[in-house]
Amino acid sequence: MWDQRFSAEHYVYGKDPNGFLEENVDRLPGREVLCLAEGEGRNAVFLARHGFSVTAVDASAVGLEKARCLAAEHSVEIDTVHADLEDYALGIDRWDAIVSIFCHVLPPLRRKVHAQVPAALRRGGVFLLEAYTPAQLHNNTGGPRDINRLMTAEQLQQELAPLEFQCLREVEREIVEGAHHTGLAAVVQVIARRP
Repeated sequence: MWDQRFSAEHYVYGKDPNGFLEENVDRLPGREVLCLAEGEGRNAVFLARHGFSVTAVDASAVGLEKARCLAAEHSVEIDTVHADLEDYALGIDRWDAIVSIFCHVLPPLRRKVHAQVPAALRRGGVFLLEAYTPAQLHNNTGGPRDINRLMTAEQLQQELAPLEFQCLREVEREIVEGAHHTGLAAVVQVIARRP
């Protein structure tokens, strides 16, 4: 599905970074950042342009090729890893920050990935996430139509429990991030730190 979607000539979600990430980039510590389900690379390239060493993991080889092209367009480098999150180990004490933008997988996989996050972060490391909530089903502005793939603040608080939450909220905001994410959106936002 994702290879087919990303095979479009244009960047499906645009070339600009996610707004929540852009607003909070200064809250990301250190240097090494992992971007989950990074797709065509807009967030990874943005972070690389801000001096981070970025690893982008995604199940779509087509998306990652576009990510490398976008990086070259901006004269930066990113590491890309072609892997399904089901099979990708986040590591131990590996990252200064982990970024998850609109990574809508089914609950068993989401819980598996989120369970790895606290240990994968170095001490003081930060996890930043934005995703659609179930309230997004009332909008026609992007995101999966499967309620099981959507997230709530309560779920994320449980799944990321060892982390200290600096931001955990459900909000509505205008999103203009490519043809598939445009308009008023119901999202959950997380910034959480490993003590």
